[in-house]
Amino acid sequence: MKCKHCQSTRILEVSSKASDLHSWSIGNYGCEDGYLPDDFGIGGGDYIDFSLCLDCGKVDGEFPLPVTEYELNQVNEDDQHEDD
Repeated sequence: MKCKHCQSTRILEVSSKASDLHSWSIGNYGCEDGYLPDDFGIGGGDYIDFSLCLDCGKVDGEFPLPVTEYELNQVNEDDQHEDD
């Protein structure tokens, strides 16, 4: 396998399973814990699966991704708090 960006063959394949103990944050939105959302582009549920080029640091996949459901939910929660 070669990197789509720099053609390097130094590709790290990552595959891991957790018991719904993932943590993440996006931008200004706080840290969340639980199942990994499927629309982050790096796996989903209990699993993380992605390829990382060790030369250029790019993650293999289809990027940029559309706004995630998590982000949409955060925006909706912000809107609800403004109405209070």
